[in-house]
Amino acid sequence: MSLTEQPGGGTAGEDLFTALFYPVFRFLFDPDGQFVADVERKLIEARMPDPVEMYLSRSLGLGLIAGILLWIVGTVGGYGVFALGFLDPDVLSLGIPAPNPATAELLRALVVPTAVFLSGLFFGTVGFLLGFGSLLVIPYSRASAREREINLLLADAVSFMYALSVGGLNQLEILRAMANAEDTYGEVSTEFQSIINETEYFGTDYRSAIRQQSLETPSEELSQFLADMLSIVNSGGDMESFLSDKKDKHMRTSKQEQEMTLETLELFGEMYMTLSLFPLLLIIILVIMGMMGESDEMLLYATVYLLIPLTGIGFLVLVSTVKQDEPGTGYLRAEGESERLEQSSQEGLFHFGLIEGFVGEFTVFERIRDREGTYKTKQLLSAPHLFLKENPLYTMAFTVPAALALLVIAVAADSAPLTVDGWIDRPVWSAFIWVYVPAYLVLVPLAVFHEWNQHSRRAVTGTLSENLRKLSSANDTGQTLLESLETVAETSSGKLADEFEVMHAKVNYGMSLKEAMIEFNNRYAVPRLARTVKLISKAQEASSQITDVLTTAAQASENQDDIERERRSRTRMQVAIILMTYVTLLGVMAILQTQFIDVMGGLVEQGGNGAEDAPGEMDFGGGVDPEVLSMLFFHAVTIQAVLSGFIAGYIRNADVLSGVKFAVSLMTLALGVWIYVG
Repeated sequence: MSLTEQPGGGTAGEDLFTALFYPVFRFLFDPDGQFVADVERKLIEARMPDPVEMYLSRSLGLGLIAGILLWIVGTVGGYGVFALGFLDPDVLSLGIPAPNPATAELLRALVVPTAVFLSGLFFGTVGFLLGFGSLLVIPYSRASAREREINLLLADAVSFMYALSVGGLNQLEILRAMANAEDTYGEVSTEFQSIINETEYFGTDYRSAIRQQSLETPSEELSQFLADMLSIVNSGGDMESFLSDKKDKHMRTSKQEQEMTLETLELFGEMYMTLSLFPLLLIIILVIMGMMGESDEMLLYATVYLLIPLTGIGFLVLVSTVKQDEPGTGYLRAEGESERLEQSSQEGLFHFGLIEGFVGEFTVFERIRDREGTYKTKQLLSAPHLFLKENPLYTMAFTVPAALALLVIAVAADSAPLTVDGWIDRPVWSAFIWVYVPAYLVLVPLAVFHEWNQHSRRAVTGTLSENLRKLSSANDTGQTLLESLETVAETSSGKLADEFEVMHAKVNYGMSLKEAMIEFNNRYAVPRLARTVKLISKAQEASSQITDVLTTAAQASENQDDIERERRSRTRMQVAIILMTYVTLLGVMAILQTQFIDVMGGLVEQGGNGAEDAPGEMDFGGGVDPEVLSMLFFHAVTIQAVLSGFIAGYIRNADVLSGVKFAVSLMTLALGVWIYVG
C-alpha cells in the first residue's frame, strides 16, 4: 500500500507508527505537564506543524525500537565475550562478601548472567536515549537557529519598516510589505507572514494576530518589539516615531551583541593555544616513554591522525556556534516584476535567461536558445577567468581531475611511494607528492579566485555608506532618485559609482528603476547590499522624494561598517594568536627533529654496536624508531597547518573558504622548514 500524506504533515505509515506508541506517551508523560508544554512551545517556535502528543509518541517509538535493538546487541555481545573466551569470569567479582563456600559458588555462577544483563541494559539505555533524543532535539535546534537569524536581522528589518512608514504606508501595508520581504529578511519576514495569514485567511483582527505572534516567536527581542508595537496600535500613537526609536535601539543592540561575540572569540583564541599544544605535549611524552621502551606506537599514530584532526574540527564547530555569519543569499526575487527580469534573474551556467521562457512555443526559439548556448560557450572560453571569479568553486572541476591525473602519472612512474616503508624512508618527498602537490593544484586557484571575488564585492560595499549619504543630499535638493543616481555617478569614483551610471542608462533605455536595482544587486549577491536595495526600491515605489529613507539606509550601512571594522580589528588579534601558536608548534617540532631525533638515532646505533660487543648491556632508545618519528612529526605539522588555516579564515570572515589562503601559506611554511630539518 502506498503511503499518502496526511493533514498533520506525516504519512499514513508515520501516523500508524505514532498511534502504536501513543499509549506509551500517555503512560510516561502528563499531557498538561511542564515538559510537554516546553516541547510544544519549541515545536511552535520551530514552525513544525506536528501536535506535541504525536511528536513525542513518535520519538518514544523510535527510542524504544533503537533501545530494543541495541539491548539485543549488548546482550549477545556480552554473552559472546565470555563464550568465545575473550574474558574470563574469574577475573570479575560482584563485590558481595560470601559467608560460606556455597554462597561463593552461587555468586561466581551469577557473574556471567549479571554481566550480560548489565551489558544489555547499558546498550539498551544508550539506544533509547539516542533514538528518543535525536527527534526531540530537532525542534530545539530549529528554534535556536531561527532565534539567531531573527536577532541578526531585526535591526535592518525595523529600519525597513521605518522607511516604509516615512513613505506614507499605513500599519497594515507595512506588515504586508514586511511579510513579502522573505528574500531579504528571512525568518523575521516569516514571523510577519503568520500575522498576515491570520488576518487574511482566518478572519483574525491584526491586533490579536500581533499579540499571538509576540507569544509564539522564538526571539525575545522580536517578542518585545511586537508587544510595544501593539501598544502603539491600540493607543493610536505615532508609528513613525515609534519605529524611529526602535531603529536606533536595535542598532545599538546589534553593536552590543557584536561586542559580546568578539569577547567570546577572544576567550576561544586563548583556549586554542592550549588545545593545539596538547597533542604536541602528548607526542613528547610518548616519545620519552618510547625511549624507555614503554611506548605503544599505535598511540603515536592515533595522536597524529586522530587526535589532532578531531581537536581542530571540534574547535571549528565550537567557533561556529558563536560566530555570527550573515544570513541570506543576497539575491532578490523578481516575482511580480516583468517576465524579462524573472527569467534573467535565473540566468546561469545551465540557464540561458530570457529565451528560456519562450522555448517550446515555436522552433525558432529553440534555434535561438542553441545560438545563445554557443555564444555563452564562446564567452566562457574566451574569458574563463571572469566566470571563475564569479564562481570560485568551479575551479575544482578543473584542478581536482588534474591533481588525480598527476598522482596517477607519479604512481605509474614509480615516483610516489605506495607502501608504509616507502613513506618512512622518504617522508618529505612522499608527503610532497601525495599531499602538497594536489593541495597546491586545488587550493591555490581556489584561493586566488575566491579572494578576487571577495575583493570585487568589497569594492561595492566599501563606498556604500558614503554614496548613500550623497544620494540623500542630492534627493533633498529636489532631484528625483534617478537624477540623484546620475549626480552621484558623475561626482564619485569607484565601482559603485560605475554601477549607478549603468542603472541610469538602463532606465533611460526603458527599464524600470526597480528592475535595474534588482539586477545590480543580484550581480553581486551580498546580503547587506540586498537589504539596502530592498529598502530603497520599496520606498521609491511611493515617491521619488525619499530623503529620509536614504538617510535611514545610510545609517544602517554605517552601523554595519562600524560593526565590520570592530570585528576585523578584534579578529585580527585572534588570527595572529592562531598563526603564532602554529609557528610555535612548528618550531618545537623542528627542534625535536634536529636536536632530539638525530641524537636518538645515534644512541640507537651506539646501542646496536654495543650489543654486538657486550650482549648484556642496555640498548638505549630501542623502543623508538627515529625514522617513524620524523615522518609522524612532519605529518602532524602538515595536518595542523591545514586546520589552523581554515580556523583562522573562519574566525576572520565567518567563511571557511577564507581560510584557504592561510592553509596554503602555513603548509608552505611547514614544507620549507621540513625540507631544511628533515
